[in-house]
Amino acid sequence: MARPWSEQNHRMPASLFSFEDVVLEADRTRILDGATAEVPDAGITCLVGASGSGKSTLLRLCNRLEVPTSGVVRFRGADVADLEPLAHRRRVGMVFQRPTPFPGTVRDNLQVACPGASDEELGAALERSALPASFLDRVADDLSGGEAQRMCLARTLVTGPQVLLMDEPTSALDASATGMLEELACGVARQGVPVVWVTHDLAQVERIADHRLLVEAGRVSDG
Repeated sequence: MARPWSEQNHRMPASLFSFEDVVLEADRTRILDGATAEVPDAGITCLVGASGSGKSTLLRLCNRLEVPTSGVVRFRGADVADLEPLAHRRRVGMVFQRPTPFPGTVRDNLQVACPGASDEELGAALERSALPASFLDRVADDLSGGEAQRMCLARTLVTGPQVLLMDEPTSALDASATGMLEELACGVARQGVPVVWVTHDLAQVERIADHRLLVEAGRVSDG
């Protein structure tokens, strides 16, 4: 699999996200413990770590699905706390661990994200996610696991995000569907949309990562 950035350009890009001494506590448990790191603004960055290490929490901080107890999260230099949440989440799209189809057709699902989009625009988002435009009329609940996850990717891409967050999106998929989603993420990164991908699969990291950060017990280091 061709890597989208690092083998073509050896200069370190500017920071996409910066975490500055970030602490996050919930139910008297410290999930992040002074996490400090920078995510490069290019290619695919993998957040790697064991279950419970805090990597998914770190990802959710990037689009304000979580708010730090203390410390600062920055997006391209701006404090995320100062950004309007809904507008920021359109810029920073997210695909979750398990696909979440909404009731209705695939068209209905994509229009939830982008109500004013034409069928041509919706079909283009599907094709960018390796699904034919004819899927617009399919019932979302009838899709296979891999098809549903690619539909969810299309639902995110149709809004034109500047960044794509992926929270273990292949954990419930078979090898074929996993490979396809990895290829799609690499393609998105080659088109200039940085990807931040959470995984505990070290083989996957070797296949797709341009950069990696290791999350252990709520702290972050270069992987």
